[in-house]
Amino acid sequence: MSQKTSPIPLPSGADGFIRDDRANNEFLVPRKAFTSPEVLAAEYERIFSQCWLYAAHASELPEPNSFVSRRVGGRELIINRDSDGEIHAFFNACSHRGAMVCREKTGKNKWFVCPYHGWAFNSAGTRVAQDNETGFPDGFFDGGSKDLTKVAKLAVYRDFIFITYNSNAGSLSDYLGDAAEMLDLVADQSETGMEVTEGNHEYSMRANWKLLLENSADGYHAMATHASYFDYLQSTNGSFRSDFNPSDIGGACTAFGNGHAAIEYVAPWGRPVAQWVPQWGDQGRDAVNQLMETLIKRHGEERARRIGEKNRNILIFPNLVINDIMALTIRTFQPVNEGYLEVNAWSLAPKEEHADVRKFRQYNFLEFLGPAGFATPDDVEMLELCQQGYKNMPEPMWNDISKGMSKAINGSDDELQMRTFWRRWNALMTAD
Repeated sequence: MSQKTSPIPLPSGADGFIRDDRANNEFLVPRKAFTSPEVLAAEYERIFSQCWLYAAHASELPEPNSFVSRRVGGRELIINRDSDGEIHAFFNACSHRGAMVCREKTGKNKWFVCPYHGWAFNSAGTRVAQDNETGFPDGFFDGGSKDLTKVAKLAVYRDFIFITYNSNAGSLSDYLGDAAEMLDLVADQSETGMEVTEGNHEYSMRANWKLLLENSADGYHAMATHASYFDYLQSTNGSFRSDFNPSDIGGACTAFGNGHAAIEYVAPWGRPVAQWVPQWGDQGRDAVNQLMETLIKRHGEERARRIGEKNRNILIFPNLVINDIMALTIRTFQPVNEGYLEVNAWSLAPKEEHADVRKFRQYNFLEFLGPAGFATPDDVEMLELCQQGYKNMPEPMWNDISKGMSKAINGSDDELQMRTFWRRWNALMTAD
């Protein structure tokens, strides 16, 4: 699939889209990138149609004929296992007249039947014979030309299912590169495998999709935007580690290439794997201590402490975020238009997790990261305020993302992770 598309109107004076002035430690992004319909159209062509995109987690397909249906990169897909357990990803459109053949979000079915004219397909996507096929010429359905259409490529890494619409895309392994280590730190929290827990969060906001990408690993905004949450934790008995020293937060940001990045740091709140806080009681402490002992046996002391006690906000270009903090959340989001996006989020947990620890995990998933929790409404408000502020074009017309640019090593409250995203975004958007 070609990356060429119609010319994109660039902001005046920009070298490409961004101003990446490393000599003067200044990094600027034009606000036109958040407001232009032409830019979004080019993103669909040059980013969402070219890159590997997160589609689902293998645990959502627990047995043969299991399926989920969802929008991935702006296109409606069915991700499923066939009767032999093989994973597929099909466009959710009948090969006859294009009606969606699956209207449920999740389930188990050997067949997908189009509600319009009754064309039926098995779980491997093959069109199957049916009544009332008169009028079609002999051999019309032979050779698979009327089967459901598969995406160009599908690959799985540590149960994270990715797809790409680009038949010329390189391997998923090459695409993830060193960022695969972050997915390993997530997957290695379990001995028997990780699973997406029941239920998910769905919400939307009047903001450009790239604002949520930036926000999801922005350590700089936490104390200002989420002050009420930290006030709540400080006033709630036992919600912080009793031995925590605020000067220990520290942390660092790592850029992995291909637009991927992560921040990693320590924090005072409880982590289901495996950091106890007094609020969880003696039974919770015993369960968490057992988790840490198990991690140490499997991975050694140093790696176990990193898995259990470090927080991570992971960005996989272009639109996968894994927040491994007081809960473990998979978040992906889709642009609807240049000023509106839709979000899906799932809680991920070890399959063998103790019931008490699972209770803490799900509570944290709701309390901080849920649509009605402490963090998400704050973030939605801030991103919508940004999008509203961009209506003040043409001046001021640049966002500043320079924090930490003069440092050899960036901390978790610097902005290297955003610059990493934007550099890759810019390269793809301006490629010949």
